[in-house]
Amino acid sequence: MKKIILSVFAVSAMMACKNSSENSENKSEVKTEEKNEQASQDGDWQYLFDGQDADGWRAYNGEDGEGLPEGWIIEDGTLKSLGKGGDIGGDIVYEEEEFGEFELYLEWKISPEGNSGVFYHVIEDEKYDAPYFTAPEYQIIDQLGFPQELESWQSIGGDYGMYDPEYNEDDLKEIGEWNSSRIRFTNEKVTYWLNGEKTLEFEPWSEDWQKRKEEGKWKDFPDYGKAKSGLIGLQDHGSFTWFRNIKIKEL
Repeated sequence: MKKIILSVFAVSAMMACKNSSENSENKSEVKTEEKNEQASQDGDWQYLFDGQDADGWRAYNGEDGEGLPEGWIIEDGTLKSLGKGGDIGGDIVYEEEEFGEFELYLEWKISPEGNSGVFYHVIEDEKYDAPYFTAPEYQIIDQLGFPQELESWQSIGGDYGMYDPEYNEDDLKEIGEWNSSRIRFTNEKVTYWLNGEKTLEFEPWSEDWQKRKEEGKWKDFPDYGKAKSGLIGLQDHGSFTWFRNIKIKEL
């Protein structure tokens, strides 16, 4: 009788292990299906950073394949600047492809009093000390806690030095919380979003655009904004900034 009971227990244990194994396999299959479904939903999106490695990212005006400079690390699935950069130096670019008309999406958070940005149509050359010599910038900043008073053209979600953003201060995220930003660039119209809300739109290279360039921040930067394609860049302007879910699709 004792042997029979032990046999029953043994069979039960084997069945439990089998069911557990099958459940694990089923869960694995479900996760795979979810990933495939997500990839399908993403459509033509291309990830520039997947949270695991920084392939394709390097210093501005650096050598292809050299990897991240010392002021950037991967931390907990994010691409993080360590605040070693400044007005000149510290910025990184995605070297593997240039983009002209595109839609870019990313998520970010910033440290108190922080300042950063996202560049596009970046051109590299020894005669340019930083991406902003040629590239437009989507402004990222601690809007409410920055130590100096900000001009409208320096504000969060704006086209830095060119177009002022529209936003509601009550809707701004607390410092340390994640934000989402989106840039949609076509040769006919450019739009920026912050946390799902549109902050501005403008027509690139229009008479209005040219006037703003010639009379404002970029009047002494003859090559600013001229390029119709270029690299994507991230700014280290002396503060900790975290980026994740960086993806882009061509339009």
